[in-house]
Amino acid sequence: MSFLDKVIEYLPEVTPPKQKKQSFKTKLKWTSIVLALYFILALIPLYGLGENALEQFAFLSTILGASFGSLVSLGIGPIVTASIVLQLLNGSGILNFDLTKDADKRRFQGLQKILAVFFTVVESFVFVLLGGFTPAPGISPLVLVGQLIIGGLFIILMDDIIGKYGFGSGVSLFIAAGVSQEIFVQLFNPFPSPFNPDIAAGAIPAIFQSLTAGLGDATAAVETSRVLGTIFIFFVVVFAQAMKVEIPLSFGRVKGHGVRWPLNFLYASVIPIILVAALIANLQLFATFLDNAGYPVLGTFGEDVGQGAVPESGFIYWITPPQLLREAVIGTLSWDMLIQSISYVSLYVGGAVLFSIFWVQTAGLDARSQAKQMMASGLQVPGFRRDKRVLERILKRYISPLTVLGGLAIGILASVADLLGAIGTGTGLLLTVMILYKLYEEIAKQHMYDMNPLMRKFMGGN
Repeated sequence: MSFLDKVIEYLPEVTPPKQKKQSFKTKLKWTSIVLALYFILALIPLYGLGENALEQFAFLSTILGASFGSLVSLGIGPIVTASIVLQLLNGSGILNFDLTKDADKRRFQGLQKILAVFFTVVESFVFVLLGGFTPAPGISPLVLVGQLIIGGLFIILMDDIIGKYGFGSGVSLFIAAGVSQEIFVQLFNPFPSPFNPDIAAGAIPAIFQSLTAGLGDATAAVETSRVLGTIFIFFVVVFAQAMKVEIPLSFGRVKGHGVRWPLNFLYASVIPIILVAALIANLQLFATFLDNAGYPVLGTFGEDVGQGAVPESGFIYWITPPQLLREAVIGTLSWDMLIQSISYVSLYVGGAVLFSIFWVQTAGLDARSQAKQMMASGLQVPGFRRDKRVLERILKRYISPLTVLGGLAIGILASVADLLGAIGTGTGLLLTVMILYKLYEEIAKQHMYDMNPLMRKFMGGN
């Protein structure tokens, strides 16, 4: 590990804060700065870009927190890919990091940053050399590759800033920002759709236009079903996010006083679904590159009015969600689409459960880590002796089922939302609602920490 430690030591990184807990104003300031910088970078086009073949895959860019054709065309793809690879290697035992130890945790995070930089370089070359971005005449492909690498490194550093000085994580923030913007545009955009100039691109203007201009009831029915499906998924996700199990705990040295330790039903939060969504999005992008290059080993694509490039065959076809609700409304639903839907849901659910288990282990959310944290806070379960092994065994009864059931639930919600054709993509909507809910909880917790001196002292602040 000595060589790895030396490499990590020379990695560029954001200086960690001197204070253990940052104030609300500091976190709000840095979160706002990074968010503004992200939107600015998303508006800067790649210099020397000729043809942008990825423009038709705008729905994937929201999941990747990217803006194809800009400096942030890679989005969070390299960071998430690095996290997936490292979790699989560590979870399978090929790598052996004990994340309860500070040294191993630092090595794990450092190796993840190294892999993120590596995938930034690799994906930059792939995007250009396989035809995703074609340079204009007289422009070297390396000019585009260099800009993509710079933009990818900016994203990595901004994610580091948010992790140390802001609210939540940069990965979550970029996804929520991109999807929120996309949802607003898809709901209220009054300008004509590029696929159908006769109708507005926004769902709400399209509904009124189709009803008043006599363009047919099918358009109004399809757009209305999408809006209603979006509202339905929104409330279901909020309800599921609010569900939790509360374990009664007491302060061992203070009789008669205790707290309730909450364990959310969606225990692993949004990270597993981000990993699954990014994995599928990357597979779809690489399948497109291979198909354009004449090697359709993952499947072939065709054009569909209103949807752009659509998988027609191969492995990629079975992991792409059909617009089930749309097809049912217009009367073109088939058995093939139902089988495709089952395949897509199965992949999403299986992936969400698998990554939930891995994430709980790597993020310090497992029963052993939680028991250690409770013991350090002077907490114990009433009626049981103050022993970490006893506490760990009790927590395991809750955490293990919640990890699996939470992953199962979030996988079903995300995949069904995609099948319903929810505004901003079902996965994007689910991620945004959960990210904003967690952000609200963190802001409320930070506000309580700043306002209550006793809470600040309890949490180790000055």
